[in-house]
Amino acid sequence: METQPTAAVQGGRSASGLLPRGAGVLVAVLLAFLASGCGEVLDVASGTPTTSATPGTAGFGDENAPGAGAGSALELLGTLSVRAADNSPAYRRDKFGTAWSDVDQNGCDTRNDILHRDLRSITTRRSDDCIVLTGELRDPYTTRTIRFNRERNASAVQIDHVVALADAWRTGALEWSDQERLAFANDPENLLAVDGPTNQAKSDQDASEWLPPSPGARCAYVARQVGLKARYGLWVEQPEAIAMREVLQSCPDQPPLGLTTTTAR
Repeated sequence: METQPTAAVQGGRSASGLLPRGAGVLVAVLLAFLASGCGEVLDVASGTPTTSATPGTAGFGDENAPGAGAGSALELLGTLSVRAADNSPAYRRDKFGTAWSDVDQNGCDTRNDILHRDLRSITTRRSDDCIVLTGELRDPYTTRTIRFNRERNASAVQIDHVVALADAWRTGALEWSDQERLAFANDPENLLAVDGPTNQAKSDQDASEWLPPSPGARCAYVARQVGLKARYGLWVEQPEAIAMREVLQSCPDQPPLGLTTTTAR
């Protein structure tokens, strides 16, 4: 960390140029911090230790990082809390409710809602136009075109949780109510129809462990994770924050995604 003790001392001087009463304590604390180089400083007002900023990582006041566009995902990333993962109790999928529930009560489950939204040239079952039988997907992670056929290979197209449910659990969702977790698992802003094998490769990994194979997809992908974590009050782990920041520095004006509530259809 770069600090400027001289400017801090000058800022605390009286008009006569002398240090005001009590300022000597502040100077002593600052000098001790600079000498030690440790990551803990004393809050002079309260007398309690606080964690110091770590340069170059999100969650430590990085929202004003050079190059971050106003209102950008990079700026928002700097406001997210950085904490260690919490997996106690351990993650279980059923903690997020029944998979692909009809939470919006439109008569169609969430998986088919997202297929309707993301696929082109779809055909549906005659007896139930909710069920998507065929369609064409421009995969957002690989940019490949996938021709979906429910009867031949339904798993060729899968629905990805952009912020994986296990990742959400480890970074705050374990403290939510069952209803809140159900809503998150079926939030259209957190769901994308994607190539099945690519989704399997991602599994429940965060941005420090997995990014879309297509480099051109990474800014939007991370921007959506940042927006969702901000909206839902989830934190990031430090390696995750560093990886996110590295991606978003290549697109500093990229706006965050997933900040608003939408419906799939």
